[in-house]
Amino acid sequence: MEIPVFTLDAFTNVPFKGNPAAICPLMHELSDDLYQKISAEMNLSETAFITRINPSDSFTTGSRFRLRWFTPTNEVNLCGHATLASAAVLFKHKQNENPTLVFETLSGDLAVTQQGEGYIMDFPLNPPTKEDANEFRDIIKAAVGNHPIQDVYLSSNTKKLLVRLADSCDRSVLTGLKVDPVALQSSETSGRVKGVILTMKGSPDCQPGYDFYSRFFSPWNGIPEDPVTGSAHTVLGSYWSKKLGKKKMLAYQCSSRGGELELEVRDDGRINISGQAVTVLQGTITL
Repeated sequence: MEIPVFTLDAFTNVPFKGNPAAICPLMHELSDDLYQKISAEMNLSETAFITRINPSDSFTTGSRFRLRWFTPTNEVNLCGHATLASAAVLFKHKQNENPTLVFETLSGDLAVTQQGEGYIMDFPLNPPTKEDANEFRDIIKAAVGNHPIQDVYLSSNTKKLLVRLADSCDRSVLTGLKVDPVALQSSETSGRVKGVILTMKGSPDCQPGYDFYSRFFSPWNGIPEDPVTGSAHTVLGSYWSKKLGKKKMLAYQCSSRGGELELEVRDDGRINISGQAVTVLQGTITL
């Protein structure tokens, strides 16, 4: 059996930045076990599998597809960068003729529309709720050490904990943090948290005018640090929109690879997440 595979860097327009995802467009569904083995082999934060819903559709003519995402260790309910990369494969490499594609996923229908050089994703918004920092003392200590923080919020349905560094911190504090994934994972075993978002206010006065910065860690899902995380921005977008009083924001995830996301919090309780993607590899998995 031969399976086509593409690796794309998402939320960037240059190779080796952004977040790499492996994308496999499949003519037929495979077993979950095989999806997991392929994802472990690719060893990226996510590998996505696109399958046709209507057997008479092709990847060029179809407008609705099924999409699933796997980390090296498990399936996940929502992944932004691999959704962006999946749409880019269909639009760029399969010359899909539709202006908008809809993916049926564990998080419901996700639409992606081409816009210029990039893509706009219609995603659910996941508003977090304010928490007592003392309840998460161990996990905060493992993530930020002794640096001052000013907010702790939890998105219970995504199990993402948002920790905001104090405004007195320079951006170098966020980029310089050395987070030990083993210590982070062992600091939280209740199951309430499966990912930690570290964030801080941006510098909108300096070009290109980022409203906020972030980093994301999910060792519970086999991802020590994710380079650029669309799903985390369904939480961040809600949080910062309220704090800044803005619907449209420009965000930068300052991992070592780095990536840029355009956000628009909508009145219907969803969020548009926009970005670009570049193909760095095309090949065949032979089984």
